[in-house]
Amino acid sequence: PGEWGADITVGSAQRFGVPLGYGGPHAGFLATSQSFARKMPGRIIGLSIDANGKPAYRMAMQTREQHIRRDKATSNICTAQALLANIAALYGMYHGPQGLAAIAQHCHTSATLLRAGLLELGCSSDDAPYFDTIRVSPPPGKSVDEVLAAGAQQGLNFRKLDERHLTLATDETTSLADVEAAWRAFNGGAAPAFSADELLASASAPPLGPLGRSSEYMSHPIFNSHQSEHQLLRYIFKLMSRDLSMVHCMIPLGSCTMKLNATSEMMPITWPKINGIHPFAPAEQVTGYKAMIDSLEQMLCEITGFPGMSLQPNSGASGEYAGLRAIRAYQAAQGQAERNVCLIPVSAHGTNPASAAMCGMRIVPVTCDAEGNVDMADLSAKAEKHKETLSALMITYPSTHGVFESTIVEICDLVHAHGGQVYMDGANMNAQVGLCGPGYFGADVCHLNLHKTFCIPHGGGGPGIGPIGVAEHLKPFLPDHPVVPMGGESSFGAVAAAPWGSASILPISWMYCAMMGSAGLKKATQVAILNANYMAARLGGHYKVLFTGTSGMCAHEFILDLREFKSSAGITEADVAKRLADYNFHAPTMSWPVAGTIMVEPTESEDKAELDRFVDALISIRAEIAEVEQGLQPREGNVLKMAPHTVSVCMGEKWDRPYSRSKAAYPMAGLRQEKFWPTTSRVNDTYGDRNLVCSCPPMEIFVEAEDSLEATA
Repeated sequence: PGEWGADITVGSAQRFGVPLGYGGPHAGFLATSQSFARKMPGRIIGLSIDANGKPAYRMAMQTREQHIRRDKATSNICTAQALLANIAALYGMYHGPQGLAAIAQHCHTSATLLRAGLLELGCSSDDAPYFDTIRVSPPPGKSVDEVLAAGAQQGLNFRKLDERHLTLATDETTSLADVEAAWRAFNGGAAPAFSADELLASASAPPLGPLGRSSEYMSHPIFNSHQSEHQLLRYIFKLMSRDLSMVHCMIPLGSCTMKLNATSEMMPITWPKINGIHPFAPAEQVTGYKAMIDSLEQMLCEITGFPGMSLQPNSGASGEYAGLRAIRAYQAAQGQAERNVCLIPVSAHGTNPASAAMCGMRIVPVTCDAEGNVDMADLSAKAEKHKETLSALMITYPSTHGVFESTIVEICDLVHAHGGQVYMDGANMNAQVGLCGPGYFGADVCHLNLHKTFCIPHGGGGPGIGPIGVAEHLKPFLPDHPVVPMGGESSFGAVAAAPWGSASILPISWMYCAMMGSAGLKKATQVAILNANYMAARLGGHYKVLFTGTSGMCAHEFILDLREFKSSAGITEADVAKRLADYNFHAPTMSWPVAGTIMVEPTESEDKAELDRFVDALISIRAEIAEVEQGLQPREGNVLKMAPHTVSVCMGEKWDRPYSRSKAAYPMAGLRQEKFWPTTSRVNDTYGDRNLVCSCPPMEIFVEAEDSLEATA
């Protein structure tokens, strides 16, 4: 499209090795000309350098864009389908440009052969250029519906375009047997008088003309180096060895709920009857899927206390958008379309104001008190001020400060009394399941993060599912779909391309709920809260725990205040986060919702030994900070400022740092036996932002540069 003069191109990478999955998950893509690069939503990888000048890739520009830009953010129009993007990338690497060209040629030749046979059978088709999809009219005397039924008898689904036309598509799996089965469907079930071999030599397609491509593509060495399965497997494992994941340690990212993704939960997504179904397959072919979806909806309704549930949204942000659109549609139906004010606490997730802005709402911030709770006086004043135009309040419970706000019922009642609806952000649902629920204490709509609370893997940023539960009065306004009837009779429309969004990963959450049962789900919530309070209690003697509830306890996560160390030792939250990598740990959430802090969420998946290992690491780091405070280590060039420490740094011939190599690499007992080495030193963020679009030089340059650095280190 860029060669045709297009400025922006959108599409799906599903055809690059990703199963149909009854609609998802799939990686969509958006490509633009250079002039629009810095206006793109989502995450973009840029080329930077680390502290030793070594090349390093990083997320550029929009790493924390939602929380920084809030209502001006654009990145939450989508979920970052990182896992699916990697599948598509590996598919491209394995096949390479020549392999992809061969696949494309097979698709096109199959469509051409299919069309030629249908023309022989009396079908009509225009001469417009096509790639893999043809449009035809049935032979004389046959209707579109008759051909559809005949196709089903042959094990094939066709698309009914209208009462006179069907469309048929081919792909790399299309065989001559498939083509001949399609011919039989158009020929009353009988084999035609000709064979595929007879037509293959003479079949021709309309010329592509200016649409054809002759320019080079995928010339980077990475797409021309792994064309054997063994080599690709080695490459995948090479990359995997560089990722610190939950197979190595707990990932205590606050508000992310990084919990166990059990193997038993994951197994169904490998089954062809789960991942091999088209999203628009006839209803009679997907009765099993329907039973599973209905069952999951019922379980989620009971957990949340809502009578209505939509599984269509593909992410939490998409769920926010769908929920707010349902609220606005309901208010418009009540003759209150002028209600457009959205009250949002200043502690809210950055996606909240971004979603409200996308729904055309006017955002009015609500302050928090010194304990991190919603300021009831400010909320009351602003609800009263905007009572004629108040649409909704967006609130997270427990709060983003990790506290169960005791006034949550009062908050809901106050908003309702002023004509508004309560939207609850379900990001912290892992502290509610089995204990309480948004529908039980007054919320009107809430999105869930199935990739948090209900065990779908995060996938490095996706796939996710963000279903919304709604109160009875909002059920008529749930998302629908233009192809598959669903949703409410007064729906505002669809929020995903497929009726049930990323349907093929719904079995993960269904398996989790079914195997845990009500008692197991409740205990998981209790253990998550217990784990967080245990860690906060142990760390409270070394760091300031920023917020607790009226009982002196936190919810399922807690915030450690590191701001005092900036003045006492010149140490920032980033220094602590980088140093944790030397202890074999992923950092907690940094500087959100309060700048200069870290937020820790252990989840119920971690045992006491792992909790203690992380706590011990933070206590050890506190002692390292004390060494700087006491003047035993310099404010610059100390072990925290120089973290993380790579193999090349620790094994280099030159060492002029004021601490030992052993202290750098093995700060705690046990690390010598099981060490995960960081692959890069501290990355230069400013450099990365200046090099927004990765220039992707050949990998050999990186190898040569790394060898040179190691030789001189």
